Amino acid sequence: MLHSERLAWINLASRSLVCALLGALWLSLVSCTQHYDQKEAERYIIESERQWAESVASGDSSVVERILADDFVGVDPKGGMYGKAKMVSETRDAPKYFASNHVNEVKVRFYSDTAVAQGNESWERHNGERGRFVWTDTWLWRHGRWQIVAAEDLIAPESSR
Repeated sequence: MLHSERLAWINLASRSLVCALLGALWLSLVSCTQHYDQKEAERYIIESERQWAESVASGDSSVVERILADDFVGVDPKGGMYGKAKMVSETRDAPKYFASNHVNEVKVRFYSDTAVAQGNESWERHNGERGRFVWTDTWLWRHGRWQIVAAEDLIAPESSR
């Protein structure tokens, strides 16, 4: 075999190996991609948002523990930031202040493995004060489940509907 033929063969073999490795990598990434049913995901997210709202009056923090990611960051109506542990603790204490809290509406939009849920809920405190929370929650499909990674809440006047 001539030197130039040998170099051409090595070059071809190297290209083939690189192509094979890239193909295998691509296939492994595709097979690792999490797939979910969008309608089922939407139902889960809406129901989880409803449960979170109800937990403000019940004090049941289990839903918060389930749906908030460990690296969750929220922004409260006064602009303060909080994490999952603080939200769990505040949920347990919330029934001292809230008599009720109910979701009015939720809209969910999907962007690949991310969902943005926006909605509002009506609340009433034990002292008779009433109002609404208007919020945006960012959900991420991670490790085979939906989790909220970010939230922002506003207090709005009670709806005139």
